[in-house]
Amino acid sequence: MNDLLKLTIRELTGLYGAKKLSPFEYWLAVEERVAAFEPHVQALYLYDPDSARAQAAASTERWMKGEPRGLLDGVPVTLKELIATKGQPVPLGTSAVELVPAAEDAPIAARMREDGAVIFAKTTCPDYGMLSSGLSSFHPLSRNPWDLSKNPGGSSAGASSAGAASYGPLHIGTDIGGSVRLPAGWAGVFCFKPSNGRIPIDPYYVGRCAGPMTRTVEDAAYSMATLSRPDWRDATSLPPNTFDWLDFDIDIRGMKIGLMLDAGTGLPAEDEVRQAVATAAEHFEKAGAEIVPVGPVLTRQMLDGLDKFWRARFWADIETLGAERRASILPYIYQWAEGGAAISGVEAVRGFNQTFEMRRACAKLFSGIDALLSPTNPVVSYPAEWASPTNDPAHPFEHIAFTVPWNMSEQPAASINCGFSRSGMPIGLQIVGPRFDDLRVLKLSRAFESWIGGIAAWPEPPAAA
Repeated sequence: MNDLLKLTIRELTGLYGAKKLSPFEYWLAVEERVAAFEPHVQALYLYDPDSARAQAAASTERWMKGEPRGLLDGVPVTLKELIATKGQPVPLGTSAVELVPAAEDAPIAARMREDGAVIFAKTTCPDYGMLSSGLSSFHPLSRNPWDLSKNPGGSSAGASSAGAASYGPLHIGTDIGGSVRLPAGWAGVFCFKPSNGRIPIDPYYVGRCAGPMTRTVEDAAYSMATLSRPDWRDATSLPPNTFDWLDFDIDIRGMKIGLMLDAGTGLPAEDEVRQAVATAAEHFEKAGAEIVPVGPVLTRQMLDGLDKFWRARFWADIETLGAERRASILPYIYQWAEGGAAISGVEAVRGFNQTFEMRRACAKLFSGIDALLSPTNPVVSYPAEWASPTNDPAHPFEHIAFTVPWNMSEQPAASINCGFSRSGMPIGLQIVGPRFDDLRVLKLSRAFESWIGGIAAWPEPPAAA
């Protein structure tokens, strides 16, 4: 790998400011990497190297004048396809959607442009973002750079692949049940799902949020100063903050940290996953924390209720589509959604009410702990061609039991690599903090990263024949 691609955002911008590296030079290194790896992982949509060169050249001029626009000026970034960019279509990962150019930038895209980031591509996602998979009826199949026969997870599939393939330092995904944490765990990258409303989104709805996916904790934290600026279009957006997002100082001594190895329902954590997470907890214990084994917050009733509500909600979205367009939806997704047609309004409301039961259970747990550790993903990996770890539309959410509660409770959570399986696939540790205490999650993540050293060697493109 070109050594330039190993730089953090802070190192990059420091070199820009010292005029020892230009954004244009750095972009050419990213472009070369994309050319080598993209035919294999298929992570990108609307990749535009010509536009990226022009953006990088403009950024180079600003840095030469000592007038950067913001903290991310000249930093290459990708946005998940669901994040609208003005003048470009938002296919939502499905062939069923008419390709209409977006009228304006979504909040995240607007913040990136304000700071001068180089938006060089969108990243792939499955149909309507409703799968934890790189499978889509619109995009090519996205694959995991660690093993091209394996799935990168989703729904921020392309973002996780792009991050692990070293397509620059910053990739932004969205998450309603684990859609940044799950693929981050399977691809070995770090991701941060902040408290709901911390990063404004449009459209917004229950549980939906966005977060950075990066190779280091620092890069994710660095991006938060830009991403967390409020936007009126998100009525759930939190007030302006004056956080020092790069303040990683924390005294872990005396902290009570829960360890959850049983999600309560869904797929049980595989032995390799349990062992890696338990070993990770020992690092916190050695640093002075009290590790407290805790039971699950999720029940079968909660997960099934959410399934019913989301089926009904999604069916309401697609039932007005013409037969031809409906038929073009990924069969797995369509088969799952069809079940929503038979769900009554009362059943849908009861299902929605389970989101409050999740929130209540999470609040009760956190009344006695300062933070929580758990697996991010229950399984090590699954085939690239599968729609989910079960590949069964009758049981679509069995893999989100560790992640979805924290969307409904609106608490910050991160996924960080805590080791590798015997097969060589990454294993993710989830770190959860109290609502609004986003910095605590980043501080704990950075501490863990410093103890284990992070990932030293990232995947390389297959050798040319």
